[in-house]
Amino acid sequence: MATITLKGNTIHTSGTLPAKGSAAPSFKLVRTDLSEVTLETYAGKKKVLNVFPSIDTPTCATSVRKFNADAAKMANTAILNISADLPFAQKRFCGAEGIESAEALSTFRSSFAKDYGLAIADGPLAGLCSRAVIVLDEKNNVIYSEQVPEIAQEPNYESALQAIRG
Repeated sequence: MATITLKGNTIHTSGTLPAKGSAAPSFKLVRTDLSEVTLETYAGKKKVLNVFPSIDTPTCATSVRKFNADAAKMANTAILNISADLPFAQKRFCGAEGIESAEALSTFRSSFAKDYGLAIADGPLAGLCSRAVIVLDEKNNVIYSEQVPEIAQEPNYESALQAIRG
């Protein structure tokens, strides 16, 4: 269980992030068209898992925009924006924002948040995903992970992108 904060108030997650060097847990997530994807869908690519509570909050929206802008510059890399939002909300946001280089995926019908230790266990956002970035190599090994300590804080974009660049 990780201890993080929401506007300075202590909250907890269901576990801890997969450790650097470990194999990433498999997952099944839902695309904005309601089709399902798995970790194997992105086989052979590096992956940035940009995980956050809701696409409809300012910090979450900023992280989606930032990773989308950088995704277009990175070869053989999938940028996956993951939240508990319904696929319809993700589709609306991405369409309005012109998000084309990154994919929005929902934990709807999924155990992803618990499997990755990211489910917020208490407080007003209980049940949503905490803010984290996990970078996987082409073989699905964790090469970078960051549990953002304050939900209202942005992740360290440069460190995550540097992990992809090697």
